[in-house]
Amino acid sequence: MEVIFLLIAISLILAGSFLFLFFKAMKSGQFEDNYTPSIRMLFDYKSKKSTNKNKPSNQ
Repeated sequence: MEVIFLLIAISLILAGSFLFLFFKAMKSGQFEDNYTPSIRMLFDYKSKKSTNKNKPSNQ
């Protein structure tokens, strides 16, 4: 029975720490930019294509 109280205390501490980290991330502005991550993959293709030019060809 004592184990249940210990597990409840540990789970409350973990939940509180995750909630604290979530509010800290929101306050720092981590979730404000919703547009850039959606178009980032379009620019990643160009950077991969330009890095392939530096590799030697197999002729």
